[in-house]
Amino acid sequence: MLTLAPPWLEMDLGEDMCVLSWSLNRPGYVTARRILWREVRNADLPADMDVGAWLDRELATRGAQDAVVLLTSRDIRAFHTARATVGDVTVDVTATVGLSNAERVGARVDYSNRNWGTINLAARLSQGLSDAGLLEAVSIATQARTAAVMDAEYDLPTGRATGTGTDCIAVASPPGSQAFAGLHTETGEALGRAVYDAIADGIAQWKAKVFRGNKDIEEGAV
Repeated sequence: MLTLAPPWLEMDLGEDMCVLSWSLNRPGYVTARRILWREVRNADLPADMDVGAWLDRELATRGAQDAVVLLTSRDIRAFHTARATVGDVTVDVTATVGLSNAERVGARVDYSNRNWGTINLAARLSQGLSDAGLLEAVSIATQARTAAVMDAEYDLPTGRATGTGTDCIAVASPPGSQAFAGLHTETGEALGRAVYDAIADGIAQWKAKVFRGNKDIEEGAV
């Protein structure tokens, strides 16, 4: 279930799950019942700020220190969802999508004094996975994200964009023993499809608004 209360978006996982991510506040393998997005702007995070301490205070005020948190400069109201079911496996994905600091893997663009955008996605799997299976699931989500970005044909001086400099992915599953979540599995197929669809939809909307000259679409941050 999703709850929108700007500047926050909350995904209730429905139960305690194992979540794997590289989030700022709870990276790695953790147990959580919810994943949060926090909308931020450049003014919220000056260069000399301790962002981790600031986020801890924000979460304490909300009573949400248990959550895995993703920071986004995207208008928090512009989130995208997708669901895919393959066999007995259902995957729900929520994402915020912007490409204003897009990168081509293996190269870097100078984004000094530029607005920053990012892709932040969370996936909830119905299939219980082992630690190894969850790690593979994150790799599939990353692959699907990259495929959607490349198919959008967003070109940079360094080549076709493959992601942004500040993307973050969180994948949640019930505890389980399933050790594989690759492209040959129902889990991998459902996860890849749902992530691809959510990211492709988000990129299409972002590009449409940016290319129409709507400068409110992103105002910077991470």
